[in-house]
Amino acid sequence: MTDHEASRNDYLPRGELRQLQGERLRRTVRRAYENVELYRRRMEEHGLHPDDIRTLDDINRLPFTVKRDLQDKYPFGMFATGLADVVRLHATSGTTGKPIVVAYTRADLDVWTNVIQRALLCYGLQRGDVIQIAYGYGLLAGGLGFHYGAEALGATVIPVSAGNTERQLMVMKDFGVTAICSTPSYFLHLAERAGEINLNLHSLPLRVGAFGAEPWTEAMRQRIERDTPLKAYDVYGPTEIIGSGVAAECRCQNGLHIFEDHFYPEIVDPQTLQPLPDGQEGELVITTLTREAMPVIRFRTRDITSLVSEPCGCGRSVRRMRRVSRRTDDMFVVRGVSIYPSQVEAALLAVEGSLPPYQIVLTRPRELDEMEVQVEVTPELLTDRIRALEDLQARLAAQLEHLLGVRAGVRLVEPRTIERSQGKARRVIDRREIV
Repeated sequence: MTDHEASRNDYLPRGELRQLQGERLRRTVRRAYENVELYRRRMEEHGLHPDDIRTLDDINRLPFTVKRDLQDKYPFGMFATGLADVVRLHATSGTTGKPIVVAYTRADLDVWTNVIQRALLCYGLQRGDVIQIAYGYGLLAGGLGFHYGAEALGATVIPVSAGNTERQLMVMKDFGVTAICSTPSYFLHLAERAGEINLNLHSLPLRVGAFGAEPWTEAMRQRIERDTPLKAYDVYGPTEIIGSGVAAECRCQNGLHIFEDHFYPEIVDPQTLQPLPDGQEGELVITTLTREAMPVIRFRTRDITSLVSEPCGCGRSVRRMRRVSRRTDDMFVVRGVSIYPSQVEAALLAVEGSLPPYQIVLTRPRELDEMEVQVEVTPELLTDRIRALEDLQARLAAQLEHLLGVRAGVRLVEPRTIERSQGKARRVIDRREIV
């Protein structure tokens, strides 16, 4: 598929786009109703049948989907097709319970490839670019989406994956990398390390950064663009929907274009759940319009943003979403990995010798997120030899890394050291400052 064919729907007249969205919504609702027990039951509870969804405006009549719905149906209860038609499975890291499993048919992977290709075109990338992918490869839906999208673009793909800073910089320099895909905080870490080893990034052909998987501010973009030779672009996409590629910035850097032919966005009031007009901030809700294996209807992302319908200078007609400013839940992100306090608690309670009181301290001392978990220990252990404390610290660190998929520092503290609260415990202290 040529670049023009891949991105054609980005420029559709709004009337034509809405007609396409309506047709795809009706097919998606029918597919979900006929093949997914949860959607069939929810619609029947609301007195709805697929025939009742006649126009795009009828989407407001459909029930919402929340993360818990997907967790409760672990592993395959949300699939609208049999495993024989599923060619890939990804999964979230999970909380204290089971992760969310996400399925893809061959057509779903084609959609994912298409939207990532369109995102890269938004950034001004093309055939001949050399793209270094420093997102993780594995069960989490990270690097593989960018991998296939970049190949479809005709670019040269370097699947370095995450971590191994020295090797990342060697590849960046020796392979003539022109674009990098990673979390923004990790790229800042790479830039800092490059300075320490006297590698001048401005001497490299590097010009584009595709950054996502964690919240980042306009101030961080300005710092990246000030200190390095590249233009920093945002990308967005919950794993539950498809992964990265739901929306991406263009070279105007004024909001992320949502690929609306595949993902229909709404903004609702987080408390009343009533629809809000374009331009007003609220919770982003997304409905997949073309997913086969796992259609998702009105998924509450918990991300707070607003939609922009005014024309963009790049000429694309699809609407934009503002950078996600915050979430409505207690999740936090460290190095691109979504973490809940309940996950940390489960890991700590699995190791004998630690007490329930704990606190998570997030910092960014060297441009890369660091997480320290402060844990109270039993009085008996404090009177024991140092070797026992060191052993407990090591076991706690190993359990946290096993469950979370990211390393965390562990500091053992005396009983009653961590402040108690009469209300909701303050589990997370975020001291990360982006300047």
